[in-house]
Amino acid sequence: MTVLKRRLGQYLYLAPTFLMLLLFVYYPIGVNFGYSFFEFNSFNPEKLFVSFENYIELFRDPIFYTSLKNNLMYVAISFIFQVLGGLVLAAILEDTIFRKVAPFLRTIYFIPVLISMAVIGILFTYIYNPEIGLLNAFLELIGLGNLATGWLGSTNTAIFAVIFVSQWQSVGYAAMLYILTIQKIPQELYEAATIDGAGKIKQFLYVTVPQSKEMMFVLSIYTITGSFLVFNEVYVLTGGGPSNASQVLSTYLFDKAFVDMESGYASAIANVMLILTLIFYFIQGKIFKTGEE
Repeated sequence: MTVLKRRLGQYLYLAPTFLMLLLFVYYPIGVNFGYSFFEFNSFNPEKLFVSFENYIELFRDPIFYTSLKNNLMYVAISFIFQVLGGLVLAAILEDTIFRKVAPFLRTIYFIPVLISMAVIGILFTYIYNPEIGLLNAFLELIGLGNLATGWLGSTNTAIFAVIFVSQWQSVGYAAMLYILTIQKIPQELYEAATIDGAGKIKQFLYVTVPQSKEMMFVLSIYTITGSFLVFNEVYVLTGGGPSNASQVLSTYLFDKAFVDMESGYASAIANVMLILTLIFYFIQGKIFKTGEE
């Protein structure tokens, strides 16, 4: 009886969490899945059942493929800069050479994380300005004026300009998490590697990277999920333009739901985003073969 009461108490403690997840995560997912089979909008309570028509139309939509391509570029570049680049940056900041100035450098790299994306968007709008922007002025200064362009107004550069802003803001956050992990690595491992003749690069590859595997897994999930859900940067800087060149799935979903008033179609986009995110999660689990901690 005592064991039964203890287990019942454990379930009661967990019940509020399960209830919150059910109400605010799983129930909305189920409702949204159902909505994707209907044609409706927020101002009309009537729902017309269209079966898989929203999905068929979605996979024929060229803007959807542009958005998907941009999201995949977001994933690839964010993985390189945040998951991999963040680890390199953290290892450099934790090296004995930078030990005295490391606190100052950590603060410098982390400050962008604390700034609102609306403020960052306004800042980079001026930096990217083709007439008075700092970026074009810098290119002119170093003799690369032929590369100057309207970064946010060109279909060739808009998405890359937006992606760069995301990396500038987020790489410091990834580095801070890696720094916490590196500080927990036993110094004996580095001392043993030094005795075996390993230099800084080999110590990084054979000590730091394996010992940071769990954090790399967590950051991969965070980064890739964030890359599929990215909205603020695109909406503030370009609004998905020009000519949908910087459109991503979340901004396209927003346009369909609240501009074109096609809520059923937007629900289908949301479901595709969910499926893609889950696929990447399982792929990461297989690649890293970790996540238990």
